[in-house]
Amino acid sequence: MSILTIILNILLPPLAVFLKHGIGTTFLVSVLLTLLAWLPGVIHAFIVNG
Repeated sequence: MSILTIILNILLPPLAVFLKHGIGTTFLVSVLLTLLAWLPGVIHAFIVNG
């Protein structure tokens, strides 16, 4: 995992997921989790991009 990916996972989780997986279910889950609460979105981004 690159430094850029780590920074994006923390600051903009949906963008990090989008860059790796494109628009799909994983991206939509990331957006939903980030909108509900920021921390679950970050955790999801790290798990998906891990």
